[in-house]
Amino acid sequence: MSRTDDIYKPALVGKKIPVLTLDNKWHHLFTQAEPDKHINRLVDELNELVKRQGKANTEIKEIKKLKKKLMQEIVENASEASLENDLKAQKKADESKRLINECNEKIEAYEDELLELPGEIDRVNRELMLATMEICYDRLKENEKEIEETAKWIAKIRVELKKKLIRKQEKELMNQELYAYMHDIFGADVIDIFDMKYQGPQTENIEKKPAESKENK
Repeated sequence: MSRTDDIYKPALVGKKIPVLTLDNKWHHLFTQAEPDKHINRLVDELNELVKRQGKANTEIKEIKKLKKKLMQEIVENASEASLENDLKAQKKADESKRLINECNEKIEAYEDELLELPGEIDRVNRELMLATMEICYDRLKENEKEIEETAKWIAKIRVELKKKLIRKQEKELMNQELYAYMHDIFGADVIDIFDMKYQGPQTENIEKKPAESKENK
């Protein structure tokens, strides 16, 4: 018995559970969690029981139709068999009675089966539900663990990102000040000459504003 059986089975006594394999929503559970061999075995067993139940109900209806037809034939042949002493009609009536007895035996057998099947279906269905809950909760725990680990990683990355952004802003400001002082000291003509030699993606983004001269400070 699994841990899920130990904890939850007593609490499920008296609870009505729909036949899971007939519920599309139950099948959708396994788009997120793969069924294992135990669940597959229970699914096959439950489907077979449901199939037997459906077959028994169908067979009873068909046999009752045949029985009704046979009884009608007996009524139709009864007067002819007694009045005219028709051996053929009497033989046919006897055969119909024999077939009716067979019908009664089959109906009784199917009705006995229908008395047992609901309990069997409920037993396997509950076992399938418990196995389903176990595999789904295992997946929930795995997902929660991954969610927690991912949340910690995101929090760490946010701190690192914030540090990197601050560092980036500091470097950008440093470059702007450095370029501005160079511009102020050497003049625009000289800086333009060196820009042609050293210009690249880094210097292209520098805001080219000369720094205030020391005389203006």
